[in-house]
Amino acid sequence: MKNFLYGCILLSGWIACSPKTEADRIIDQSIEAHGGDRFASSTIRFDFRERSYEIAKSPERFRYVRSFVDESGQVVDELDNEGFTRKINGEVVNLSDKDRNAYSNSVNSVAYFAFLPYGLNDPAVIKTYLGETQLDGKTYELVKVTFQKNGGGEDYDDEFLYWINKENFRMDFLAYTYHTDGGGLRFRKAKNQREISGILFQDYDNYKPADETVPLEEIQALYEAGSLELLSEILLENIQVDDAG
Repeated sequence: MKNFLYGCILLSGWIACSPKTEADRIIDQSIEAHGGDRFASSTIRFDFRERSYEIAKSPERFRYVRSFVDESGQVVDELDNEGFTRKINGEVVNLSDKDRNAYSNSVNSVAYFAFLPYGLNDPAVIKTYLGETQLDGKTYELVKVTFQKNGGGEDYDDEFLYWINKENFRMDFLAYTYHTDGGGLRFRKAKNQREISGILFQDYDNYKPADETVPLEEIQALYEAGSLELLSEILLENIQVDDAG
């Protein structure tokens, strides 16, 4: 007989419980290992690829700001619950739907990866436990994440794998498929793990396979065979963590 953990909410005097799966349990522990409640109570600032970001996310609200200077002047992009806005030198810019979606997706992507694994309990997330696996001499719990179409955003059909260290529940590896800009497959290995104000941050080596159409579940074997190309580094710099106001 299986044992279940239960998450319960009070509805009109009744207790409604939904069983927590093994994947839920693992992700809960990973979120806690990376910072837990500090994610929802903090504003995080960092630089990434010559752009500055300010990220705040709670279960109810989010606000992502990106700022940089280019030939047009001082650019400030803001994405929140109300939508996306771009300002240049303090003036709101009228954008085409195509540009608005492109800029919005770009800001959202950086925020999503910077906050991982926080966010993996969002309502649209579907988690599946794939079992234990050995990688680089350590034991990992492997969790696959897909998204419901309703609430999963424009990239709801992307798929992710997360390797959660069985001993400390840190997310040491991840892989994902994506379908924008022609699509592809990426594998990331965490490095430079450091804790700042109670939140664990990490950089990544970013790899790709020669054939980006291979099934996502085959990416570990390709990494172990040395068949992946190191494409880039994902480096978060000048990190600051402040209590959310």
